[in-house]
Amino acid sequence: MDLDLAGKVVLVSGGSRGIGLAIAQAFVREGASIALAARGRQGLEAAQASIGGLSSLHEVDATDAAACAAMVAEAVTAWGRIDILVTCAGSGASVPPGRETAEEWQRVVALNLFSATNAIAAASPILAQAAPASIVCVSSICGLEALGAPVTYSAAKAALNATVNGLSRPLAASGIRINAVSPGNIFFAGGTWDRKLKENPEAVQAMLDRDVPMKCLGKPEAIADAVTFLASARASFVTGTNLVVDGGQMRS
Repeated sequence: MDLDLAGKVVLVSGGSRGIGLAIAQAFVREGASIALAARGRQGLEAAQASIGGLSSLHEVDATDAAACAAMVAEAVTAWGRIDILVTCAGSGASVPPGRETAEEWQRVVALNLFSATNAIAAASPILAQAAPASIVCVSSICGLEALGAPVTYSAAKAALNATVNGLSRPLAASGIRINAVSPGNIFFAGGTWDRKLKENPEAVQAMLDRDVPMKCLGKPEAIADAVTFLASARASFVTGTNLVVDGGQMRS
């Protein structure tokens, strides 16, 4: 299927590793140009070398609203416009349920919610100029069901899901679609499941056999395929939705 993404300019936050990097690579394969944003310059440079195609690098702490505004301005300077925004900054690392502190709530919510809302607020006026445009936020199935993940992370992703749904109507008036993709258990080198497999592969497989009908971990490329579809003109009548990609783990 031709996704009609050739020549589009895509800003990917959290794009230097894992799912975000796979998303950037997928857009490049479709002929898009990438404004790649993440915290560390070294990681960004390594990511740029791996994706090929046309890309610019933007070092940013997406939890900072002013930094996100600067990121968007830099991307516009580099490319002249932005057609698509993908927010992928985030982390599920936190404390066990029941051990949350005020500081931990603030840290995790900033990383998993405000990193997206800051980018959306900064990019929306620019996206409106390129309309029809689209936003895709990478969320998590942990924001949809209680799966034993840290409560701070689950709550932040639930809030992100509500944000996507709530913004879909006002953004549609500006010609912008917004959707979310909620991954399940995704393996990539250096990620959470890489660590867990090294620590206790038997426990991981037991979890997969018990909870995931497909009995395997997902790949970042599966999430990237979902994101590129939702961002493309092939999904032109889809907004405010949340596409779950989890091997059947969710039961609700």
